[in-house]
Amino acid sequence: MLTILLYLITLLIVNYALFFIGSTINKRSYKDREKNSPFECGFDPSISTRSPFSMRFFLLAVIFLIFDVEIILLVPLTMNILNSNTHWPLTSSMIFLMILLMGLLHEWNQGSLNWMK
Repeated sequence: MLTILLYLITLLIVNYALFFIGSTINKRSYKDREKNSPFECGFDPSISTRSPFSMRFFLLAVIFLIFDVEIILLVPLTMNILNSNTHWPLTSSMIFLMILLMGLLHEWNQGSLNWMK
């Protein structure tokens, strides 16, 4: 218990020291106006730097991330199937793949996978 308390105290001291050093360095470099202004080929920017993007592309990116995470979940599942003596891991993986396939077919029928129309 004493070692945990010592680690906690040491951690707090190091955190406060790093915070103090960072804030002191930041105050010194904050005074320069040219460092804080945006740089665009030596000229001041004349338009806003925010540009619109396609919501269809955003939806496609979200769908990709969801299916990518689901595919990553399949890797440990295959190892579980190989090391198991029962049929339950195979059954659960087939159910998971069917749900994944139904979701993919639904997105395809809705036209969400076509990001250019």
